[in-house]
Amino acid sequence: MFTDYHLHTWFSDDSDYPMEQLVRDAITAGLAEICITDHVDYGIKGDWPDASETYHGDEKKGHPVMNVKYPAYHAEIQRLQERYAGHITIREGMEFGMQVHTIPQYKKLFAAYPFDFIIMSCHQVEDKEFWTQDFQRGRTQDEYNRRYYEEILQVIQRYKDYSVLGHLDMISRYDEAGVYSYEKVRDIIAEILRQAIRDGKGIEINTSSHRYGLLDLTPSRDILRLYKDLGGTIITIGSDTHAPQHLAAYIMETMAELREMGFASICTYRSMEPQYHQL
Repeated sequence: MFTDYHLHTWFSDDSDYPMEQLVRDAITAGLAEICITDHVDYGIKGDWPDASETYHGDEKKGHPVMNVKYPAYHAEIQRLQERYAGHITIREGMEFGMQVHTIPQYKKLFAAYPFDFIIMSCHQVEDKEFWTQDFQRGRTQDEYNRRYYEEILQVIQRYKDYSVLGHLDMISRYDEAGVYSYEKVRDIIAEILRQAIRDGKGIEINTSSHRYGLLDLTPSRDILRLYKDLGGTIITIGSDTHAPQHLAAYIMETMAELREMGFASICTYRSMEPQYHQL
């Protein structure tokens, strides 16, 4: 099944991609199913004070960086689901950039909307960003890598309303010290994966690794093999699209690699329940 399960539109602070254009582009690309997963990052971003049902991309200009405008987001996905029924399946999701201290805010948000799919990502620790090096600064490579995985483990021990772990080793994308040995953090990664498997959760393969020029998949092939060895079966694939040129990139190639690694299926989601599709 040709799907893309990590997509950002102009409802995310870092994208200007109109949602309806994305849907039309997905149909043109031959995608059978997509899930819109715009950003929410409590701790470093606030909510819109105006909960209007209308939204235009130019509203973001000159405005502080904000989370998704939830009522408008939900209404637009519903509209597009109805308009393009029979042409493509559109699921409603979000990417939760979670930290332990923001869990109560995500619980409230999750309860408010009928989500199909939630990516649980870690974009910040201690409200410090990775891409700016604010989190890494003042720490050794060992310290910031282990602290990153500790935060993920602590979150998933406390929070269960998610579907998959997003780009699990994302810290490697912003590691200016170079490639960090998987063996040094294999123990805590295994603990994370065991917890996710016990809870019936999965992991995503994020194909943006190709456009970032990384030397491995995201998560790495070592992590994928470990997940399989531990009994994990739930995998989604997403391009992490923020612009038209990212849509559906490397999805087919990733499916082929999963087959070579011995995985039997990938998943889509409906009402937070995984649907398996043979590779």
